[in-house]
Amino acid sequence: MADKKVGGNNDGKEKRRKESILDLSKYLEKQIRVKFAGGREASGILKGYDALLNLVLDNTVEYLRDSDEPYKLTEDSTRSLGLVVCRGTALVLICPADGVESIANPFTTQ
Repeated sequence: MADKKVGGNNDGKEKRRKESILDLSKYLEKQIRVKFAGGREASGILKGYDALLNLVLDNTVEYLRDSDEPYKLTEDSTRSLGLVVCRGTALVLICPADGVESIANPFTTQ
């Protein structure tokens, strides 16, 4: 794990500041999709983030759930949210919007 030493002498003990293992700088000003605890999903343009993975998304669109199947999202049913701050503790998944495709679950039997 990458740690950085932060200045100061504290009886021979040095405080360490942990670096984030996730580098989101390559996704700034690009479309990303996020999934939240509880099942909500949204996509937007990443404008900023911090060490706690709080995100600022612009032109955000939330994907609404199907009323018959609460765990199924409907791609054609969305609502526009605009500029949004997403709390990092609620995030489950962060992925780029381009290059993502849905596949069938290989573990379910039909």
